[in-house]
Order: sequence, then C-alpha cells, then structure tokens
Amino acid sequence: MAVVDRELLMSDQTPPSHAIELKPRRSRLGRLMGVRVLGIGSGVPDNLIRNEDLAALGYDADWIVQRTGILARRHAEPGVATSDLAVEAARRCIEHAGVDPEQIDLLLVGTYTPDLLLPATANLVQDRLGLRAPAMDIQAACASFIYAMITGMQYVTSGCSRLALVIGADCNSRVVNPADRRTYPLFGDAAGAVLLGPGEEDQGLLSYAVGSDGSGAELLCRPIGGSLEPFSRDGEEPVGHFLHMEGRPIFKWAVRMLQETVREVLDHAHLTLQDVDLIIFHQANMRILNTVMKELHVERDRVFTNLERYGNTSAGSIPLALDEAFREGRIRRGNHVLFSGFGAGLAWGTVLMKW
Repeated sequence: MAVVDRELLMSDQTPPSHAIELKPRRSRLGRLMGVRVLGIGSGVPDNLIRNEDLAALGYDADWIVQRTGILARRHAEPGVATSDLAVEAARRCIEHAGVDPEQIDLLLVGTYTPDLLLPATANLVQDRLGLRAPAMDIQAACASFIYAMITGMQYVTSGCSRLALVIGADCNSRVVNPADRRTYPLFGDAAGAVLLGPGEEDQGLLSYAVGSDGSGAELLCRPIGGSLEPFSRDGEEPVGHFLHMEGRPIFKWAVRMLQETVREVLDHAHLTLQDVDLIIFHQANMRILNTVMKELHVERDRVFTNLERYGNTSAGSIPLALDEAFREGRIRRGNHVLFSGFGAGLAWGTVLMKW
C-alpha cells in the first residue's frame, strides 16, 4: 500500500516536482482473444463552455489553447449526475448493438466521480436500464475505462459473461475548483460505452499492459471525502475536496509512460507501429499527445483526437473518441486499434485490439 503524506495533502503547500520520486514502472502484460465490440455509444451534456466563456470570468483564452489545445468543453447542468451521462451512452450503445437489454449479464462502470459514495453508480445505471445483471464500479481515474474494458473482456473470454456492458463516465465539472486557473479549463463531462461479446478467434486484445504506481498518489488526488479525511470534522469548513493536480510532473510521467507501454504492447504482440491503423490516447492535453507522437514517430493522421471540443473527460475520454472514430468510418473489421488511458493512482492501461 502506498504511503500518502497526509500532512502535505491537507496543507496549502505542494511538494516540488523534484521531491517526488516515482518507483520504476512495471506493467502486467497479457492477451485476451475471442471477444469483440458489438455496440458503441456516447453521451455529452448540451451545455457548451467555450474558452471565450471562461475569458469572461477572467481566464486567459489564448493560454488555454496554447497550453492544452482545448477550445471548448461540456459541463453537466445542475441536477445532472454521472449516472445520467452513463445511461445516455449505454442506451445508444445497446441500440447500436441491436440486443435485448435483458440479455446483458454484466455491467461495469468506470468512474472516479460517482453519484454517491454508496452505493456504486453502476447499481443506479443498472436499475434505470432495466438490466438483470451484476453491476459494479471500477475506479482507476482516467484509466478507468481501460481497466473496466479489460475486466469485461476477461469475463467474456472465461465464459462468465455473454454480454458485458462497459461504461466510462465522469462529471469532472463537479470536482474541479473554478478558482484553479491552470486546472479548471482542462476538464469536461462525458460518457461512452461499449458492449462486449464473444467474437472470432482472431478478434480481441492482441496485447495489453496495465500498471499502477502509488508512489505518485500526491500528484493527482482529491484529499478530502474519504475515510482518511471526511468532508467535515467537528463542524469545520471542508477544504481540499476539489481535485488537486501537479501538472509538470504529471506531464513528464505521462509522456514517458505512454512511450514505454506502447512499445511494450507492440513487442508483446510481435507487431510494430506501422501495423497499427488507429491510435486513441486518453485526451488529457494536446502537448502530451504531440510530444508522444513526435517521440514515437507516429503520423498525425493515425491518431484520433477530439480534445479540442470536449477537453479531458477522464473515464469518458477513450470511449467517447472511440464512438466518434467508429461513426466516421475510421475503424473496420480487421483493423488494429491501440488505446491508452492514464491518470491518478498513478494508473495506466494500454491495449492493442484486433477489431
């Protein structure tokens, strides 16, 4: 178990980047074949927040574009929760798959912004969809969807599930501090879903790499709201319930991690980047993606991005991009598609899929 500096998290001070030494990264490698995606769907709020809208509140619209590549994002209206976005994405996914919801026998929701601390958001989504299936949340921050997808595929390939509905959804606007000018503009709200089922022998994950490094927990966290520090103590005004992120070390870590895990999954599958038809990275920051593309020598037209329109939607990031890429005709049977999610934990997951 990682040791988190409690006093540091609860103070107004943040550790300098050089003070945090991350442990050597180690990924768990694997392969999951005989499973395929039967349906895809996504959902975003109608409330469009452009950089110009934030400029009216004192934000620097030009800085946002230069530092992140983001032009706009979606924020859920008051009263709209993570489960609402998840249900919208799931319904579209089920409709696309053309299956009877009663046939779905597993529901996994990847999120770090649940409707409630108890019960799981998956339980609420299950009820609204009318499913008769076990349901649970998987929390790996921005890597939640990848973790949930690998888990769902394991259920399918083992025969424990015939139809597994996997959702990634987050309402970031509820947990990011509007006064944090370097973090608040980065995030948006969204959800995406895939329905997994048995496939041909050549379909599935040719390779995957997942890992975690808890020594970087302080770099990206929400200090208050758990059992360590409840929301309120002895009537004190709660502080620290917003997301805390140290951008510089996260940037450096993400760039290194993406390069390493992309190479790991390709080597494990005995393929090269030239064999990959489409790449979908977690839409965190365009500077991260541009740096990785440059270091890996990947052509820009083989990397799908929608960051400029939605911002960082955490667990909703990859399935939202996947849905849009599929509907644009950029993913077809037999294609090799690479996905990579990364975020708080520090957690990461990179997969190479034969569609």
